[in-house]
Amino acid sequence: MSIAENINKIKNEISETATLVAVSKTKPNELIQEAYDLGQRIFGENKVQELVEKYEDLPKDIEWHLIGHLQTNKVKFIAPFISLIHAIDSFKLLKEINKQANKNNRIINCLLQVKIAEEESKFGLTTSEAEVLISSEDTKQLKGINIVGLMGMATNSSDENKVKDEFSQLNEFFKRLNTQHPTLKTLSMGMSGDYKLAIEQGSNMIRVGSTIFGGRK
Repeated sequence: MSIAENINKIKNEISETATLVAVSKTKPNELIQEAYDLGQRIFGENKVQELVEKYEDLPKDIEWHLIGHLQTNKVKFIAPFISLIHAIDSFKLLKEINKQANKNNRIINCLLQVKIAEEESKFGLTTSEAEVLISSEDTKQLKGINIVGLMGMATNSSDENKVKDEFSQLNEFFKRLNTQHPTLKTLSMGMSGDYKLAIEQGSNMIRVGSTIFGGRK
């Protein structure tokens, strides 16, 4: 299937309920441009250097999301243009984003990454750490950032019930947190292999790469 057919198929499946982030990491600019020409405007990258290079070469109305783990020393490279940072897992990182946002006279939108999978390789905050971080006075002093929601990755498993359960737990936490913090609007869950389950469990932003662009070369 073509990129156009893939995007249309996903958009039909998610209807108006979720935002599609086309994950373009490792993909050449021609493929991103092709998706752009079809109307896709939101793209996700997980490496800062690759993201900066693509930002420089591609249309300027693209909304770039950083979906990978972000080191504090790399924040300055993306602060001038990034639309959303998905994987915030510490106050230290928030503080650095705030500092670089101020330098660029911007407010940068962020998602807190909550660890819902059992795998050791996944980053993220526990629910109680996320709650403390979002409610703390220190965080409220950071005027250059805006925490707009949560992000989570389910265990990479063929057990659908397990995946569903992890998404469901994050959605419950999101709803509970939202009652105290109504500015939380985004729940980013679901990737190529599990986005349909994520949508069923309340996700309103999905991060899809190989299902759009094909497998990694």
